[in-house]
Amino acid sequence: MPAIWDLPDFDSHEAVHVFEDRKTGLKAVIAVHSTHLGPAAGGTRFWHYADSQAAITDALRLSRGMSYKNAMAGLPAGGGKAVILANPARAKPQELLDAFARAVDSLGGKYVTAQDVGMSEADMVSLSQITPHVAGLPDQGGDPGPYTARGVYLGVRAAAKHALGTVDLHDVHVAIQGVGSVGGGLARYLAEQGAKLTLADVDSKRAAELASELGGVSVAADAIMDVEADIFSPCALGAILTASTVAALKVKAVAGGANNQLATGIEGRMLSDRGILYAPDYVINAGGIINVLRHIDKADDAEINRRIDAIPVRLAAIWAESDASGATPAEVADKMAQKLIGR
Repeated sequence: MPAIWDLPDFDSHEAVHVFEDRKTGLKAVIAVHSTHLGPAAGGTRFWHYADSQAAITDALRLSRGMSYKNAMAGLPAGGGKAVILANPARAKPQELLDAFARAVDSLGGKYVTAQDVGMSEADMVSLSQITPHVAGLPDQGGDPGPYTARGVYLGVRAAAKHALGTVDLHDVHVAIQGVGSVGGGLARYLAEQGAKLTLADVDSKRAAELASELGGVSVAADAIMDVEADIFSPCALGAILTASTVAALKVKAVAGGANNQLATGIEGRMLSDRGILYAPDYVINAGGIINVLRHIDKADDAEINRRIDAIPVRLAAIWAESDASGATPAEVADKMAQKLIGR
C-alpha cells in the first residue's frame, strides 16, 4: 500500500487522521483538505468498505469536494470529511459513536462533522454530547434536504435559461433520477411551474406514486438516462456520468443534486463536446450545507436564503467563463474554488 501522500487523490491535504479504538472496534479516517476559509466542515460517512484503502480514498475525495463546495457557496468554512469503517453487519453501538466523538474532539475544532450516508440526525445529537464540533443538529435548521432541493431547482431554472434560452419552465421536460428528499422536492417545485416530468427511483413505487400525484410519468430506474428530455437531473447516486452514459444522453443539460456525478472527471469534456451543459454538482447542490453550517457565523434564515439564491448567479458565471475560455464548466468551477481556498 503506497503512502497516503502518494495516492492519486491526495491533493495537498492539510492532514489525514487515522483512528483506531480496539475496545470499541472503531476504525475511522478524518481527512482535512483545507482550513483556509474556516474549520474543515463535512459529514461523516458510516459505510462498509471493501478494504482500508477504499475508505481512505473516499475520505480524500469527499474532503476535497467539501472544500470546493463550501468555498463556492461563500461559507466561512474549509473542507473535511470523515468515514467510519463499518463491519459487514453495519452495527453501530453507542460505545463506537462515543469513541468517534472523542476522535473528532481531539482535533480541537479543526474539523466539524455533520450527517452523511449511514449517520442520522440522532447520531449527531449523540456525538454532540461529547464534542461541540457537530453541525446539523435539530436546532440548527433541521433536515438539509429541502434546502438542497430549492438550490437545485434554482440551478435547473438557470440551466434552462442558458441551454434552452427560456425562463419559462412550462413544458420543459426534466428527467429526474432519484425522488427522495432532494429529487422529490425538486419535482414538486418543477410541477408548480408546469414542467413535464419523467421520474425514476430504485423504489419504483415511490416514483410511480409521485409521478401520479404531479401529473408526470415514471420509468424504471435503469431507463431514466435513456429518456429523451430537455434536462437530466441526477439526484441519487454519484459517478453516474461515464463514457457510455454520456454518449447515450438525449438532453441539452445535466443539472442535479447528486454528489460526484462525473465518474472519473474526463466526462466533463465529453459533455461539452456533445454540446450538453453541465452544472457542477458541488455548486448546484450546496443548499443543504449552507443550511447545516448556519451556526458557524450565526446566519439567520434570511441570510441562508440569500446564499441559496446566489447558486444560479454562480452557475451563470461559471458557464459564461466556460463559453469564453473553452474550458469545461467543471474545470472552471474547480479553478474558481481553488483560488478561493488560496491554491
